[in-house]
Amino acid sequence: MPVTVVIATYLEPELVARIEGALPGLRVLYDPALVPPTRYIADHTGPSDWSRTPAQEARFREWLGQADVMFDFDRRLSAELPKLAPRLRWIQSTSSGIGPFLRQTGLDRSGIAVTNAAGIHAVPLAEHAMLAMLYFCKEVPRLRAEQAAHRWERYCGKQLRDQTVGVIGMGAVGREIAHLSQSMGLRVLGIKRTVAGLEPAALHADELFTPDELPRVLPRCDYLILMVPQSPDTEGMMGARELALLPAGAVLINLARGAIVDQDALVAALRDGHLAGAALDVARREPLEADSPLWDMPNVLISPHSASTVEQENARLVDLFCRNLARFAGGEPLLNLFTDGTERLE
Repeated sequence: MPVTVVIATYLEPELVARIEGALPGLRVLYDPALVPPTRYIADHTGPSDWSRTPAQEARFREWLGQADVMFDFDRRLSAELPKLAPRLRWIQSTSSGIGPFLRQTGLDRSGIAVTNAAGIHAVPLAEHAMLAMLYFCKEVPRLRAEQAAHRWERYCGKQLRDQTVGVIGMGAVGREIAHLSQSMGLRVLGIKRTVAGLEPAALHADELFTPDELPRVLPRCDYLILMVPQSPDTEGMMGARELALLPAGAVLINLARGAIVDQDALVAALRDGHLAGAALDVARREPLEADSPLWDMPNVLISPHSASTVEQENARLVDLFCRNLARFAGGEPLLNLFTDGTERLE
């Protein structure tokens, strides 16, 4: 019996064709009219007010009843998938941080295998981390203010080389951040759940630590980059106490999830000058509330949860999906499998 794949997000025609040719006899059900329209390249969510017509909804639900595999979630129907898609055995997500979503919808307890997009976003996120460190090291906010004032005053700046960056989360993205950081002459302190038997150099780090060693790592960090999945263990891990342990003038860069940081404590640390700055690609609640003080703080760089999204994303996702399709057909373990409620980002 052929494997039936339902594609639940927009993909370019050439990428759909690649999936269709990934396995002999593969059956692919896809119609761009039945998935949310894209607002930008690699948009896998679509407008919040989008919906299908009743006829389109009926057709899509009929497809779900035939699906063995899904490429991405239909987020509007995810909680109903076990009932709507009784044959469904595996979903390939287009996102890396899917733990909270799976727990919220109950899919983590459904028996359906779910794989995430770990590694797909390593390069763009690492590049964004470099941007954020240079942004504050080279005092871009002050330069922009001087330019706006038409003021030409020479000054003495700082260099990034020889400073220390702590990277919490040494999965695919964390390792790429560490690699680029070392290439720029920074000392890298990696924080990882398990470090026994690991050589720091293998992860592009100078030293490795476990999360319970954070109190002695944080005071050494000129820059702290968060790249851990959201879980009960990581929610609120950077609170007022942890932020106070960072040296005066440190910079926090959050590319993980907003719930990792106590946002109120962060605002306080930025206002009183203890932290020199923060680069935030995520927020406690998204979109970031219009009245949040973070918007107007000159020492904050905000990006709208888009640092990971680049033009090559869909092609990379399809590469991963096709590799996993071959494994699925051959009965081999799937790459990036979400297991036992634990997000694997390696």
